[in-house]
Amino acid sequence: MAETSSPLFAQYEREYATKSTEASRKIQSLGPLRGDQRQKRVKEAEADLLEAEHILQRLDIEARSLPPVTSRALLQKLKDYKADIAKLRSDAKTAGTSSVESRAELGLGNEYFQTSAGQRDRLLTATDRLGKTSDRIQAGRQQLLETEAVGPAVLQQLAGQRAAIQRSRDSAASVGRAVAEADAATRRLAKPWWQPWG
Repeated sequence: MAETSSPLFAQYEREYATKSTEASRKIQSLGPLRGDQRQKRVKEAEADLLEAEHILQRLDIEARSLPPVTSRALLQKLKDYKADIAKLRSDAKTAGTSSVESRAELGLGNEYFQTSAGQRDRLLTATDRLGKTSDRIQAGRQQLLETEAVGPAVLQQLAGQRAAIQRSRDSAASVGRAVAEADAATRRLAKPWWQPWG
């Protein structure tokens, strides 16, 4: 099932992608920064995240104004976007508390992901994402099975309604013929008695 969105939704989606990418880049660039520069960059990233959240609100309103079939797919996409923003906001908050500086004090610095703990964190994150993706696929499969189960019943109802409409049409046609015959009989009876019938 292909999702089709409105031009306005697509425009908001582009704006969201730009803002969230800018915020992500700013958060990722915090590594070498210290002190005031670091705090300034964190505030810039938080401002971008706030703007991205406002865009998500507009996306939500636009998605809900579309037909239900389209709206469902777009709202699922929005749910993913909101999760991404929440993660970025968490990253910005963590960066604001200077966890990178703490790692540097421990001698880990920017090489954190080269350590076994860093690799374990990356593996856990990847496993978590894989689990969420698997859950989404399972939910989609379940929804498809439910739709397939409802389909034959809907088709049967439509066939019954079509038959009822056809019977109504046939009844209307026979009533129309009866009215025409009655009208002709009434006109014949309305003629004076000395004129021949026929």
